Amino acid sequence: MAPLRRVAPRRVGRKSTTREPNIQEPEPYEPGEPEGFEPEATRRDAGVAESARANRGWWDRNADEYQNEHGTFLGDDRFVWCPEGLDEVEAELLGPPEDLKGRDVLEIGAGAAQCSRWLAAQGARPVALDLSHRQLQHALRIGGPFPLVCADAGALPFADASFDLACSAYGALPFVADPRLVLREVRRVLRPGGRFVFSVTHPVRWAFPDEPGPEGLSVSSSYFDRTPYVEQDEEGRAVYVEHHRTLGDRVRDIAATGFRLVDLVEPEWPAWNTTEWGGWSPLRGNLIPGTAIFVCERD
Repeated sequence: MAPLRRVAPRRVGRKSTTREPNIQEPEPYEPGEPEGFEPEATRRDAGVAESARANRGWWDRNADEYQNEHGTFLGDDRFVWCPEGLDEVEAELLGPPEDLKGRDVLEIGAGAAQCSRWLAAQGARPVALDLSHRQLQHALRIGGPFPLVCADAGALPFADASFDLACSAYGALPFVADPRLVLREVRRVLRPGGRFVFSVTHPVRWAFPDEPGPEGLSVSSSYFDRTPYVEQDEEGRAVYVEHHRTLGDRVRDIAATGFRLVDLVEPEWPAWNTTEWGGWSPLRGNLIPGTAIFVCERD
């Protein structure tokens, strides 16, 4: 995932692993910023261009830490949809594994392309796309027999009807100011009958603090407040942006862009998963949903 392709908690998760970095150290936060600079967290408007610029920079700066922190959980060639650990092997949201052979699949927000690597092992022909060059360096480091493409999900560099399937495990959709732009692009590159499956933070979680312990169980803000979460530097420039859509917003976005919603999956927290991942934890996961997975089809 770039999960949990890709999951981006509002701060990097707290647990470390023994996984060591395998490529050069990342660039400093920004030339001229004092060492130890911490961005200010706020809620304010952030448009399409500002969100894209901020999140490209954030993922480039934090890709190494993200992969070191979560790479063991994600594996090199697993398809994990969410911090709950729902695996495509069991979920079959893209269809039975035997039906993936020979299918052209676009992974959006691929990160280190773990999902694409699993898809290739099933005989599919995946393309792994990510906004972050640094994340794709990790994909290149691990390797795989498929193309890596650095591009914005709102402007996909592919011809119409290029893919049979598309997937996004916490990639792109939580971070874009205009999700319909992305959904229209995905529909454009899918063939008739194609399926798009994407996972995002469950909308109800926005009403709670992003904390894994008991402090994360009390409502602290309005579920209906759609003001983006922004981390900004001392000059007010966004360096990370995450956007909130209610459950109804997501359904309306899907319908308005020509998709048909065929399933909405809310994974339960499994007993085997003892991992804390940012605000995700067994404590919270057993009480409130953490992930929403939308299964959509293009007629």
